[in-house]
Amino acid sequence: MKRWVSVFAAATAADLIAVSIAVAGTLRVDATVAPGGASLALSLPSGATLADRLDGTDQGITYSLPLDVTDVRGSGSGWDLTMTSTTFTTGSRSLAPGSSTITGVSTACAPGGICTAPANAISYPLTVPASPEAPDAAQFFDAPDATGLGRFTVTPTIAIGIPGNAYAGDYTSVVTVAAVSGP
Repeated sequence: MKRWVSVFAAATAADLIAVSIAVAGTLRVDATVAPGGASLALSLPSGATLADRLDGTDQGITYSLPLDVTDVRGSGSGWDLTMTSTTFTTGSRSLAPGSSTITGVSTACAPGGICTAPANAISYPLTVPASPEAPDAAQFFDAPDATGLGRFTVTPTIAIGIPGNAYAGDYTSVVTVAAVSGP
């Protein structure tokens, strides 16, 4: 009887090995990733309020302009940001055209997302074009091909030059920012 039990145990172990090899296999999985939209999206803050006190010297005041840029087109074709403004005016008085300068730009991926960071190659400082007619916009940020995919906050820091001989008043300027497809 001992001999019959050992033969039965050897056959059972061989059967188990054959079964585990027989269950292996491969399969194909296809996934479609559709674009999230046909165009870029740009969200602007409501505005900025600045204050300065004249003291007879040329001065500069700065503000940040956080812009939310979303590229869910899925094409990797890149995008640019442009800016223009009207001349700062108060009544019939104005600051010199070109008194706004972008001194630098920071970028951050929106929380909860994974992004392909823009590879911005624009140098600063960069004068923001300004005139009563709002001239052609200046490109101030660049996301070349294969960069800038996802949701970002792009924050330019803008300096306003106030000459020492400026008139006091509440100056206003209209800033226009655009997101443009392509590098």
